[in-house]
Amino acid sequence: MRPKAPSPLFIYLIILSILLFFYYSSLLSKPSSSNSTPCNLFNGRWVLQNPDDTHHQPLYNDSCPFHRNSWNCIRNQRPHMGRINSWKWVPHQCDLPRIDPFRFLSLMRNKNVGFVGDSLNENFIVSFLCVLRVADFGAKKWKRKGAWRGAFFPKYNVTVAYHRAVLLARYNQNSALSDHDGSKGTYRVDVDIPAVDWSNISDFYDVLVFNTGHWWSYDKFPKETPLVFYSAGKPINPPLGMFDGLKVVIENMVSYIQKEIPSKTLKFWRLQSPRHFYGGEWNQNGSCLFDKPLEEHQLDLWFDPSNNGVNREARQINHLIQEALRGTDIQVLDVTQLSEFRADAHPAIWLGKKDAVAIWGQDCMHWCLPGVPDTWADILSELIRNSFETG
Repeated sequence: MRPKAPSPLFIYLIILSILLFFYYSSLLSKPSSSNSTPCNLFNGRWVLQNPDDTHHQPLYNDSCPFHRNSWNCIRNQRPHMGRINSWKWVPHQCDLPRIDPFRFLSLMRNKNVGFVGDSLNENFIVSFLCVLRVADFGAKKWKRKGAWRGAFFPKYNVTVAYHRAVLLARYNQNSALSDHDGSKGTYRVDVDIPAVDWSNISDFYDVLVFNTGHWWSYDKFPKETPLVFYSAGKPINPPLGMFDGLKVVIENMVSYIQKEIPSKTLKFWRLQSPRHFYGGEWNQNGSCLFDKPLEEHQLDLWFDPSNNGVNREARQINHLIQEALRGTDIQVLDVTQLSEFRADAHPAIWLGKKDAVAIWGQDCMHWCLPGVPDTWADILSELIRNSFETG
């Protein structure tokens, strides 16, 4: 007697069981997305790459038309620029891809990016413009009303511009000839009014990057000609010191941004870029003639406010900013720690002008370009891409 052939139903159940087995096995082999932790791009270390490897060389050079002369360290013949730009920032939990100018501008097609703040945001945008130009050599210098510098990328219909507003709030010098309210020679700061350079940009930009902090010091505003803070058109009493005034300005500017900038606009606040003056302030022969990054164990010695060092203000100001941003939709662009390592990457004495050091001292605040701000651009592009592609 011939054995009975399996029924079609039996064969179907066997096949279904095998498929279900492989399906659930594949699910179990994958980590649960609910348990995964987003990568912290700001926490990592600098790793030296092979300077001859073209994959790690800067995307632009000294010929970029958007350069500012004093930051063009290659043209100004700062030594070891090849090595300076061979350090790659590597986050501890993941990889940070280098910005792809073509992909970024394609993502931003028909959109605009704005930077608002002091000269460190200008340092940032010069890097950003030079990187993006790789994807559109037809880019032209352009700036809308109130902008300090910028560029238009015609292939993508994208504008990127910088609005100079060193305090973010409106300020002006009271004339030494009028002393009606006892404020002769002082600087009036209206804590609740944005500087005119950026007060009318709310509908133009799709991405905005803010900063302030580097002008809040007594070498910019000496005690003989101090900042006097006003609210609702009247002097604040009792008068505020500089640090308390900064706190009030940041709180008011964050409130203004929340009220006046559309919620659809992607907003960032770049935390402080650290200085690396060694041996004194910029006007006290402070220098930064280093040939390699700082070690991690050196950072607190340089930057912890409790050590009362020359460069302590970055972390102090960051605390005020982070408190003011709490509960808002403004994202933190925390470039502070990764930049703290890079004492080797400032223009220092290579400023492009014969008498610049004698007049201004070494520049241990801004960055050589190409340089550290290119890594800021890598991070910013990742955050923008993530927001637009997932939002």
